[in-house]
Amino acid sequence: MAGEMVGRVFNDRYKITDRIGIGGMAEVYRAQDSVLGRTVAVKVMLPQYAESEDFTRRFKQEAASAANLQSPYIVNIYDWGNDNGTYYIVMELIRGTDLKSGIKARGALNQRKVAEIGSQVCSALSVAHKQDLIHRDIKPQNIMVQPDGNVKVMDFGIARAKNSVQTQTSSVLGTAHYISPEQAQGKELDAASDIYSLGVVLFEAATGKLPFDGPDAISVAMKQVNDLPPYPSDFNPSIDPDLEDIIMKALEKNPRNRFASALDMRAALNDYLAGRPVNISGSASAAKTAYLGRAPRANVPNNVRKPLDKTAVLPATETVHTGGTGTLSTRSYRQNNAIEEPQKPGVSRRAILGGVLGLIVVALLAFVGFNFFGGSGDIPVPDVTGKTVREATAILKEAGFELGTTDKSYDANAKDGAVIKQNPTAGSKAAAGSKVNITVSLGPEQVVVPNLEKMTAKEAQDALTKAGLVAHAGTAEYSADIEVNHVIKQNPAAGETVTKGDVVEYVLSLGAENVAVPSVVGYSKDGAISALNAAGFKVSVSESYSDSVSEGLVMNQSPNGGKLEKGETVTITVSKGEDPSSKEYDIPDVTGKTVAVAKQMLGDAGFAWTINGPSDDTATVVSYSPSGKATKGSTIALNTSAQ
Repeated sequence: MAGEMVGRVFNDRYKITDRIGIGGMAEVYRAQDSVLGRTVAVKVMLPQYAESEDFTRRFKQEAASAANLQSPYIVNIYDWGNDNGTYYIVMELIRGTDLKSGIKARGALNQRKVAEIGSQVCSALSVAHKQDLIHRDIKPQNIMVQPDGNVKVMDFGIARAKNSVQTQTSSVLGTAHYISPEQAQGKELDAASDIYSLGVVLFEAATGKLPFDGPDAISVAMKQVNDLPPYPSDFNPSIDPDLEDIIMKALEKNPRNRFASALDMRAALNDYLAGRPVNISGSASAAKTAYLGRAPRANVPNNVRKPLDKTAVLPATETVHTGGTGTLSTRSYRQNNAIEEPQKPGVSRRAILGGVLGLIVVALLAFVGFNFFGGSGDIPVPDVTGKTVREATAILKEAGFELGTTDKSYDANAKDGAVIKQNPTAGSKAAAGSKVNITVSLGPEQVVVPNLEKMTAKEAQDALTKAGLVAHAGTAEYSADIEVNHVIKQNPAAGETVTKGDVVEYVLSLGAENVAVPSVVGYSKDGAISALNAAGFKVSVSESYSDSVSEGLVMNQSPNGGKLEKGETVTITVSKGEDPSSKEYDIPDVTGKTVAVAKQMLGDAGFAWTINGPSDDTATVVSYSPSGKATKGSTIALNTSAQ
């Protein structure tokens, strides 16, 4: 297919030059856009997919949706279409390497770099999810790392079109290492599936290892459904606990236990990058809560790990420490949700069950004895976190308490009006009728984005830090109006209200761009103007006669070649055709004509005349000179005689 494509022109505009990549459903080519004079990437769908009517319908829908995604972290889609049965997408050509290649080359990445990549991918996902577009194929191969360190996510929309093809199994298994449990089971997907896949990507980037691997794609997919992931610290003991918590939260088996949105995950990553406390809703994730018997991590103080709440409940899946060897054994879900428990050698399943039941009985007897035989008399304080003030008041009253003071505080992870703290804490005991004080969320703190235009990088960073925002340098661009290394634009724009801790991208100026002046000699006037405008130049037009260049075509230009700053003026000269003042025309034969008739004929042909002899209108022209041809306006001498 590659040989057939090179040299082909799509839509009379995109000329294929060479192949730069190939995947399971498409080939990617470098191409030249003849209209805008830029190099682009063209993704060409393989022929077998175009044969499916369902695919073509979904392709059109998803390509159109993907083209509407606007984010500095998403590869831009410029155009798409069908050229003689070949479906293609024209996109931004990214310079850099994919994240998978980087991990293979270097192993585990710097932890801050992992978090930065995660934050940028979350930003890209949030834009897509707001438009109800699920990526479905988040993996390091689809994350391009540019020379400036920023990332671009590829293939938005294409994954969904791919799943419309009847051969779904091969499509799913092709990326089994990164798919969510619900995707492996063929369930309906939502934004939580992309969050899980990103969790796998960050796990791999932080450790150089995949959380699940196996001899084939099917076994890996089964592990995604059945097995709990290991800790990243199992492979990288130096990983920061906060970053590990974020990754484990994203890798929850139950979609409802993951981050509520890509924006929530981004907020947690930005908190980590800014050195703020990372508040993951629900304390330790359910997956981590399950590791009740895990030994402390090597070389990490015991107080680094978040302690488990005494009331923590064992979830349906868990990993337990086997003791002795320091190894972990994993319980796994069966299809009926029964738990398959690891057993020590020589210990029967019945013995283990009996021991567990015995512990439960002892705990129940202790609880009943304490309360029945003269306990403290205090009653348990209910949990009102996450509730509104009205709901909290009702819950406390029903439990025998009164609402005390109500404070307010900003909280990026709680809705406005929700209780985020209480005193006494839930589960503790207090006297009946006593007051419970609460703190209510004001929601994420909102700040106004400062105007960074014309600032230096340091000035922009200082201004954003002062405003409580995170600065991020985008790819520098040319500007004829802004001084080199000063800000030319920013995103979000100045004056917008955003959440404190959000990332603001600023773009520095490279100064005026000197670009090659295209030669337009021989172009039509309109074609020359379009080509020069597309290259960034203004155009001045003059006209001149030419005996060699057809009317309406460019005769010459100034300058012709070399380089100019964008915005400079190029002068073109357009041919007016032959100069009528230099062209010779046939002189009418007026011999034997009367003077009156001869003057009429010469005048109509554009000539002047003089008369040698009688000049009255009835006189007869005996001869004239010159004869043959002459330029218009020439004088013809008439020799006359009387009638």
